[in-house]
Amino acid sequence: MTALAVGSLSLLVLLLAVWAGMPVALALAGISLVGVWLIRGDFEIAATLLGNGAWDAIQSHLFGVVPLFVLMGLLVGVADVGRDAFVVANQALRRVRGGLGMATVAANTVFAAITGISIASAAVFTKVAVPEMLRFGYAPRFAVGVVAGSSVLGMLIPPSLLMILYAFLAEQSVGAMFIAGILPGLLLASIYALGILGAAHLRPDLVYAEGRPQPAAAGEPLMSGLELGRRIFPIVLLIGLVIGGIYAGWFTPTEAGAIGAAIALVLAVVRRKLDAKGLWQLLVETGHVTVSISFLIIAASIYTRLLAMSGLPQSLVQLMQDAQLGYTAFLLAYVAIILLLGTIIDSGSIMLIVCPLTIPIANAFGVDLVWWGVVTVLAVEIGLLTPPFGISVYVVKSTLDDPRVGLGDIFRGALPFAIAMLAVLGLLIAFPILTQALQ
Repeated sequence: MTALAVGSLSLLVLLLAVWAGMPVALALAGISLVGVWLIRGDFEIAATLLGNGAWDAIQSHLFGVVPLFVLMGLLVGVADVGRDAFVVANQALRRVRGGLGMATVAANTVFAAITGISIASAAVFTKVAVPEMLRFGYAPRFAVGVVAGSSVLGMLIPPSLLMILYAFLAEQSVGAMFIAGILPGLLLASIYALGILGAAHLRPDLVYAEGRPQPAAAGEPLMSGLELGRRIFPIVLLIGLVIGGIYAGWFTPTEAGAIGAAIALVLAVVRRKLDAKGLWQLLVETGHVTVSISFLIIAASIYTRLLAMSGLPQSLVQLMQDAQLGYTAFLLAYVAIILLLGTIIDSGSIMLIVCPLTIPIANAFGVDLVWWGVVTVLAVEIGLLTPPFGISVYVVKSTLDDPRVGLGDIFRGALPFAIAMLAVLGLLIAFPILTQALQ
């Protein structure tokens, strides 16, 4: 069997293994080991490659950004920052039609700028925002759709675990990836909010259970300026130091993660939301998440070496040149494949499968790999809302635990938000400056 045949077969076996439910890290590592063994004909060489890949993949101190941002996200969730963001946004939009829906989007945007985990956003705002919207007469399908749709902002607006993963896979700066995601994330959040506002005025039957807003929604007591300031100050401080510090060049991403985790820890302790036992549990959970990501990065690094050894990426470039298929055809095919994979496997698995294969091809076309990463993350995130996999939808369903709201209702409620994501994806492809303007 030729090296090229081994590389091609490895890709097919990998897709089948992940789809069948095999952990993606084990699939990547195992297939890489066997693939190198077949190409070189020596098991010892393959085993040595496995060991060297594990060391090379995570030896940099920059990898410390992973556990620090994971810990910060968990601490922020414990400290009820998501609830505070929703309360403040609701106060600002209380007299606007569709205000609670727009407040959910705004709060998710803020929460995303602190945690970077879409699933966490879906879980938090299902508990916080959905009961409030139902209480004030919003349609159940709209309420759960807003939460599921806006939860995807957690992986686009920095800090984002998917962007960290891509940065390691593509050997790009984590800070550059974070900055590149700011404008696209804000653009998507703005389109969400404008869409809700338009629907509330033009099609109120889609937003409200009775086709019109209930006056009680505007009758909630106003909070004092002092109370609003108390709730919003920690949010502004976290975002300002973490994202602002990276953008201004005060901190590296790793240092920003450490500072953010320290502030979140102080906030959780001051608010009496965390004791010694709770902190230990969060540290253990951080370790679990970090180890999982470490194995993924190690396995992806090894698989990248297998692909390079097989010559598959170079062969695909040559094939496209011979068929006179240019960059545009490659880009459209790439996005289509990601959207298709998003219906059957999770976000991290998609990136670990497609990035090692396609990044060398994109590099050969002279593509800006930071822009390419933002496009990749956004395309991958659409899969969080599309059936049958749609993990954000399942998180909303399991967290809500309301028999009146089925999975179909959540998928249909999230559909307009998935369409909005496709529109923003088109804008990013047409106008790469959206990811480059803040660099």
